[in-house]
Amino acid sequence: MRTLTFLVALTLATPALASLDRLPITQDSETDFTVGYKARAGLNNYWCAAGKYVTEKLGLPGDTRIYRMSPPPRKAGEGIAFTLDPAKSAGDTGISTFGGAQDGSLSASGAKASQCNLNRTVGQ
Repeated sequence: MRTLTFLVALTLATPALASLDRLPITQDSETDFTVGYKARAGLNNYWCAAGKYVTEKLGLPGDTRIYRMSPPPRKAGEGIAFTLDPAKSAGDTGISTFGGAQDGSLSASGAKASQCNLNRTVGQ
């Protein structure tokens, strides 16, 4: 947890974080971040960016759970808020998942593996 706090403090010092998967990402609090809106981005792009952010920018392990905080469906022109805190979960990922936790979360590595290689835009 000490490492997470340090990483969050470091990233909060930067007002606009670099984007991953070409979507803007902002750290909102110690556990929360938002993948910002981009035209034509599908739900898979938001989850892919979230998975990459957690593992590549925050340096957390691939088994770190990412919870969707903003309830689906995503409204037009809005990004998606994510959290690492299970108590803040919207309870639904917005995507169909088979097996595993049904608590509105995906592991960071699962988000990357299942969502980053999709060539299509999926429903929000």
